[in-house]
Amino acid sequence: MTSQKSAEMTEAGKLFIVGTPIGNLEDMTYRAIRILQEADFIAAEDTRNTIKLCNHFDIHTPMISYHEHNTRVAGEKIIEHLQNGKDVAIVSDAGMPCISDPGADLVELAIERGLAVVPVPGPNAAVTALVASGITPQPFLFWGFLPRQKKEQKEQLAKLQRYEETLLFYEAPHRLKQTLKALVEQFGGERKIVMARELTKRFEELLRGTLEEAVEWAETNEIKGEFCLVVEGNQHVQEEQVDFWWSDLTVKEHVEHIMERREMRSKDAIREVAETRELSKRIVYQAYHVD
Repeated sequence: MTSQKSAEMTEAGKLFIVGTPIGNLEDMTYRAIRILQEADFIAAEDTRNTIKLCNHFDIHTPMISYHEHNTRVAGEKIIEHLQNGKDVAIVSDAGMPCISDPGADLVELAIERGLAVVPVPGPNAAVTALVASGITPQPFLFWGFLPRQKKEQKEQLAKLQRYEETLLFYEAPHRLKQTLKALVEQFGGERKIVMARELTKRFEELLRGTLEEAVEWAETNEIKGEFCLVVEGNQHVQEEQVDFWWSDLTVKEHVEHIMERREMRSKDAIREVAETRELSKRIVYQAYHVD
């Protein structure tokens, strides 16, 4: 267990995770402005977007480009700045860095190197949509973007179908129709959904209804803007529970059964059992080799 006391002075610099507006610039906090002004560098997902924010708030801090295509090289450069005592503020194009954003890689790297990571809270599209949705706000599960490949998407939704928690997804306008149809296929058409777009902006809109109605809307309307989807959790999960054939087996016995019946190697059987039981491969591996 390690301890980080964010207010303590250190020789190394600090990595500030700064939340920025998702649309309405009035949502920028005083603290976020101060941190961006005082930092030695701003690590920006897209400097062209961030420069507009900086100009609006009279921020003249030098910027470093940090995005999904240069995480390794730019990440090491930022770590070097931090180790040399420079403070770096990371921002995404909108909202909180690290949420469906490459900033998570930089935070992980900074922590691995023993550097301080300081959150500066700000707007977030998923939570903003959730609290205005009218769907049970807790517990909820934030998923972000679903896999783009149909097979992987179908497999993921098949697992999420059983969840009782309210589900939060992000989706781009050109993939919305396909995603809604996939949700109906896996979840049925009666579940409640709220589709939020242009949050905090002039044309903010929240579309409330069922999944089936959402598909009908997408078929008959022009789709614009990034969407946050708030989907009702499974309200009948207790009725749908079944006893799986492997329920009475230990994890090790399950692996051995698969190996014997399907003539599989232990490596392949461990992977299948992990997927079936929704456990990490490490846990199954240890159960098989240690127990």
